Amino acid sequence: MDSYFEGEAQLDYKSSDFEMILPGSYVICAVTGERISLDRLRYWSAERQEAYIDAAASLAAWKKANA
Repeated sequence: MDSYFEGEAQLDYKSSDFEMILPGSYVICAVTGERISLDRLRYWSAERQEAYIDAAASLAAWKKANA
């Protein structure tokens, strides 16, 4: 990616994709706090507007939200 986009991105998470609000190269996992490069972003919640590093983090967030 271009060095101009090296910071944290702000995204609007949709049900099947996302829209970039502020450019960047990564987002932060809402569960683990780890950086997720946008080219590896596969899990998020449109309802909670959160990104997750993997399926396990996504499930943990779902369980917490539905407890």
